[in-house]
Amino acid sequence: MRIGIIGAGNIGATVARLWLKAGHEVAISNSRGPDTLQTLIAELGPKAQALTLENAARFGEVVMEAIPFGHYASLPAAELKGKILISAANYYPQRDGQIDLGGLSQSEFIAQHLPGVRLVKAFNTIYFKHLAQMGDTTLPLDERIAIYVASNDAEAKATVSKLIEEIGFAPVDTGSLSESTRQEPGSAIYNQPMKAKEARKALAGMV
Repeated sequence: MRIGIIGAGNIGATVARLWLKAGHEVAISNSRGPDTLQTLIAELGPKAQALTLENAARFGEVVMEAIPFGHYASLPAAELKGKILISAANYYPQRDGQIDLGGLSQSEFIAQHLPGVRLVKAFNTIYFKHLAQMGDTTLPLDERIAIYVASNDAEAKATVSKLIEEIGFAPVDTGSLSESTRQEPGSAIYNQPMKAKEARKALAGMV
């Protein structure tokens, strides 16, 4: 599969390595342009390339955005339309400034900003070092570390869940985009690495 990644920070670069190892092709981008990513691309190898944000979005059958939430307006709406977009961003007012979400979850807000996008909230609750080190494809799903997924699109959620399984983690469904508040900063499961069976119990206990 071709995967575009918008954001070459800790999460974006880590997941690029993992998906390349799983056999996918990756195009990665950042706000400063492809020329600034040549060292990373040399490390990632021949199935990786650096592109602009727009071209990374065009390239990907699935696209992941892992940029600071406050930069959401930089996401290329036209190129992302109709695509499965994994949103790994988290809203931190102290970093991103005051943004009126209008009563929406963070993922609903992004989806509203990007009409036609098949948005899946995922990879936002896991520390990048845990993402790099804790995946294990030899374990049964219940024993793997959970990565939470939320979406209004069942097919998109299934596609992203498969990508999560391929890198040794277990997708754990938190529901719709409106229910994705359960995996936002401040929730009981946020940044708390748990095996999938423990994660489902924790979710069941949340109001």
